[in-house]
Amino acid sequence: MKYLLLFAFLAVVWWLWSKRQVTGGADASPQQDPAPEKMVACAHCGVHLPESESIVGGNRVYCSEAHRLAASDTEH
Repeated sequence: MKYLLLFAFLAVVWWLWSKRQVTGGADASPQQDPAPEKMVACAHCGVHLPESESIVGGNRVYCSEAHRLAASDTEH
C-alpha cells in the first residue's frame, strides 16, 4: 500500500515538473509576435508578398527577378 502511495506521489511530482518544462515556468517572458510587415503586389502577376521579399524595378515591385525582367521586356 505504501509503495502505491509513493508511486502516485512521484507520478504527480513528475507530471508537474514536466508540465513546467513545456510551458517554460512562471518566470519565462512571453513571446511577442513580430511586427506585421507591409504587403505589396507584384506589378507583373499581382501576387501579394511581404515588402522585404519583393524586388524593386524602377518605381514598381515584383515577386521575382524573372517578373521584373519580363515587365521590362514588354515596355521596350
